[in-house]
Amino acid sequence: MYQILKKRRLSSNVVLLVIDAPYVAKKAEPGQFIILRVDAEGERIPLTISEYDREKGTITIVVQEVGATTIKLGQMEEGDCLHDFVGPLGIASELEGYKRAAVVGGGLGCAIAYPQAKKLHELGCKVDLIAGFKNTDAIILEDEMRAASTNLYVMTDDGSNGNKGFVTTKLQELLEAGEKYDVVIAIGPMIMMKFVSETTRPFGVKTIVSMNTIMVDGTGMCGGCRLTVGGETKFACVDGPDFDGHQVDFDEAMRRAAIYKPQEQAARDHQCNLMKMEVK
Repeated sequence: MYQILKKRRLSSNVVLLVIDAPYVAKKAEPGQFIILRVDAEGERIPLTISEYDREKGTITIVVQEVGATTIKLGQMEEGDCLHDFVGPLGIASELEGYKRAAVVGGGLGCAIAYPQAKKLHELGCKVDLIAGFKNTDAIILEDEMRAASTNLYVMTDDGSNGNKGFVTTKLQELLEAGEKYDVVIAIGPMIMMKFVSETTRPFGVKTIVSMNTIMVDGTGMCGGCRLTVGGETKFACVDGPDFDGHQVDFDEAMRRAAIYKPQEQAARDHQCNLMKMEVK
């Protein structure tokens, strides 16, 4: 059993959980993920590792309460235990050798962009971190991201923090101003990663995206996480999750990501109905 050592609410529907998982922490690197189950009857869901502490033996994950399982996770408290917590899975991000980088995070993806920026920063790379949120209330980990970057740009869709625009707005501005990035790393909703890749394409900048797709077993056997990259079939769980953003077929990936939306909505509605019954 994997105990929740710390719970911190980052926003109305986003929680940070620190999990006691020493064997996972021993090998974890930025870019990798875990697969967990809340209980013996629960579904397996992948979550990217937000942070790890080898000395304390802990793994930090950030969870947005949008589906049945993530709602259950959000209801758990310090001292509760997860049934399964498997990892680290996937190939660690290759971050050595870069001198100038832009790390772009969208929404919850900022919790994953943060460790990438932190690692690059620790390696001596000059990092521009561009974080995008719907509004000021949705902003998470701002202090942590600031400490992990050379320059932090926080954008909001509605401009409620004084910086209105999408992450691509700021990225385009920096590229047109002459910034010469060795790499741009984009992590967030698929539509955001698609447009980040299209923004960098005319400038010929290497662009890496993190594809957190539908997964079941995390070993490449089920085929649920398959993608088309450069015309070839790849599996996010074993070949990724990092891929060349200029080679990913995002339209296909987005269609596949929507396959189980009706079932997920039904499971979420069932969970909400159970919660109402408990309140009564």
